[in-house]
Amino acid sequence: MSPLDWSLLLALSLLWGGSFFFVGVAVKALPPFTIVLLRVAIAAVALHLVLRLTRTTMSWGGKTWLAFFGMGLLNNAIPFSLIVWGQTHIASGLASILNATTPLFTILIAHGLTTDERLSKGRIAGVLIGFAGVIVLIGPQALAGLGQDVMAQLAILGAAISYGFAAIFGRRFKRMGVPPLATAAGQVTASSLLLLPVALAVDRPWILAWPDLPVWAAILGLALLSTALAYVVFFRILASAGAVNLSLVTFLIPVSAILLGVAILGERLATTDFLGLALVGLGLAAIDGRLALRLGPNAASRS
Repeated sequence: MSPLDWSLLLALSLLWGGSFFFVGVAVKALPPFTIVLLRVAIAAVALHLVLRLTRTTMSWGGKTWLAFFGMGLLNNAIPFSLIVWGQTHIASGLASILNATTPLFTILIAHGLTTDERLSKGRIAGVLIGFAGVIVLIGPQALAGLGQDVMAQLAILGAAISYGFAAIFGRRFKRMGVPPLATAAGQVTASSLLLLPVALAVDRPWILAWPDLPVWAAILGLALLSTALAYVVFFRILASAGAVNLSLVTFLIPVSAILLGVAILGERLATTDFLGLALVGLGLAAIDGRLALRLGPNAASRS
């Protein structure tokens, strides 16, 4: 991965890290499908405006839109709904740890469905080390709820698996010549159309009380930052760095949260934070292949 890829991955972790906070605010006033529908629909409107302003070409071919609907289902409709529903039953810390299994599922799926992102000892070791780092950063006490609310925990794991398939599925847009901005707009437009009848049938939003200002602020943050902008970055990384490297963002989300706390809130790093950051960094280096290169050519060939 290039320095630009790593910078974009860190930016994506900041954008997606905020989604857990935004959902935590919105879920107190709105049901899950309504939150997800508002998230993707507002993002779709914003991205289509940006397409017009930047004069970016949008493909309207049937094959392209079929791919948009597939991506919208795997990358938005299914995982967003599962995560929001899961967060109504389990703490966000445990949800973040379960979400961090995404790279493991992505590696396994990529090994089975691709020829250029194969399983290796280095990648497996890197995922396990990085996952351990996430647990240390968030706090092992977050695992205390493991085994309770099993369906909610399975929902978060289901979202991670869906993200893994989406990362592999999304590789086709580069081959189809669809720009990242157009891909992001097409995906959230398709997922909006998929989720509209579900939200209307299940949540019946017309009977809900009108949300207050903080809830709308959370929805706008979720739609414009954690979805519209995030998916432009997402498809840019996917095109240049591949599905497995893209999935590493779930390791960086808790890292970004801690660094923001230090930079903005003046928080201090504890010893466990340093340990967790070191483990995440070591895991990322192992997956990226840099660790194997430093250990020598024999290790690099095995990875």
